[in-house]
Amino acid sequence: MMDATGFLIIGNGEAAPMSELPAVPFEILREALAAAVNSGIRLSALPVFQPEGGGPLRMVCVLAFPDIGKFGLLAADLADTFPSLTPICPAAHWFEREIAEQWGLVPEGHPWLKPIRFEAPRRPHPKGVEAPAIGQTEFFNIGGDESHEVAVGPVHAGVIEPGHFRFLCHGETVHHLEISLGYQHRGVEAAMTGGPGPRSIHYMETLAGDTTIGHTTAYSRMVEALTGVRAPARAEAIRAVAAELERMANHIGDLGALAGDVGFLPTQNYCGRIRGDVLNLTATLCGNRFGRGLVKPAGVAWNMDEEMIADISRRLLAVQKDVTGAVTLMFDTPSVLARFEHTGALDAETARRVGLVGVAARACGLTCDARRGFPYGMYRLAQLPISTWHSGDCFARAYVRWLETRASMDYVLDLLKTLPADPVSREPGQLAADHLAVSLVEGWRGEICHVAATDTAGRFTFYKVVDPSFHNWLGLALALRGQQISDFPLCNKSFNLSYCGHDL
Repeated sequence: MMDATGFLIIGNGEAAPMSELPAVPFEILREALAAAVNSGIRLSALPVFQPEGGGPLRMVCVLAFPDIGKFGLLAADLADTFPSLTPICPAAHWFEREIAEQWGLVPEGHPWLKPIRFEAPRRPHPKGVEAPAIGQTEFFNIGGDESHEVAVGPVHAGVIEPGHFRFLCHGETVHHLEISLGYQHRGVEAAMTGGPGPRSIHYMETLAGDTTIGHTTAYSRMVEALTGVRAPARAEAIRAVAAELERMANHIGDLGALAGDVGFLPTQNYCGRIRGDVLNLTATLCGNRFGRGLVKPAGVAWNMDEEMIADISRRLLAVQKDVTGAVTLMFDTPSVLARFEHTGALDAETARRVGLVGVAARACGLTCDARRGFPYGMYRLAQLPISTWHSGDCFARAYVRWLETRASMDYVLDLLKTLPADPVSREPGQLAADHLAVSLVEGWRGEICHVAATDTAGRFTFYKVVDPSFHNWLGLALALRGQQISDFPLCNKSFNLSYCGHDL
């Protein structure tokens, strides 16, 4: 369906023939994007691909229209240089850096054109330029009395993924944080091209290990859109249970880690144990604590009998009681609030302009949640609240996690009482040839957007993944401006972004 603005309008988890994708001169796409974002529309993805048969590279602008719960798509061919979108749409900033790195194109006028993953280009660079070694780039610097730079990582003290942080400081005050990633790049998107194949679901399950359910659900709904085969209602319900368990486990773990960052050990220790209890509920569901092997195209691999439903419900009620005591204790402690409040604050307008999603956006007061704005699966029948706070600081990011945890527990307990009686899987069949689809789900960090197109043989001609961390790393850098450098661990944990989900 085409609307008056010239966009192809499709729903979440719907496919359309590639022939219906409108292609316009790049300047028209640029103007349309500016008008859209100025009216409150969000940029969800900006994939670039080589059309089958050759020709110029093509960009697809994927915009999320929250008022109607649909996507607007518009395409344009790209020259080796093109006017940058970032000055008129700051949310395009990270996407354009990715495009320049992957394809050797130059968005002229981009204010900060550096690699984001240091990956090898997907075609020979027009000027013969090779990809730089990971972490080797022209970093910003600062000068003057009492000014200094602090480099941290990529190897860190804890058992965490690698990433490099460079703080530009005057005394103890951070004027800018530059974040350099790419150490976890595995080439997932390139591996998906030509699929789906036997390893495709494995790539999705391990793309970001703490978001197995989120990414496999997005992928499965993509395959379902391109085959026209929907998962049964009972499978959709089990997916929702697994997704909310994933949300609970990670939020509870983060609340405990935030308590640990300010030295409040009771909540840290309790939440560490309770997170394990929730992970064990997922293991009861499918045999794996992170949900691997559960979600698949057109269904799920495991059913739930009455005994399992009763067992999970009973144990979840115990989790609800335990976590309420542990987290309430933390939020009732003045010394904890003194460290959380006014630390790493972002205002709503900044969050909107740079395109924050998920917990980080809702902590600034933005009401973006794909379960409500772009409902899918069982969420079409649910009325989960959009949990928001207004202060945009570490307290807000912690409190939104707590609000969402409570809502998820209530939702799962209710859902387990009314599981549909359908079968749990169907056969997905063959992907439609020359079609394009968008799949959006609300992972525990925020929106997960998958965009894919097929060729004339019904194989993926490109597969684009946008993890919520892709949108939010810049938000962490902005939140630290004007803060003490000692506030970084707390700010970093309050965002808790994924390195591997970003690096793919």
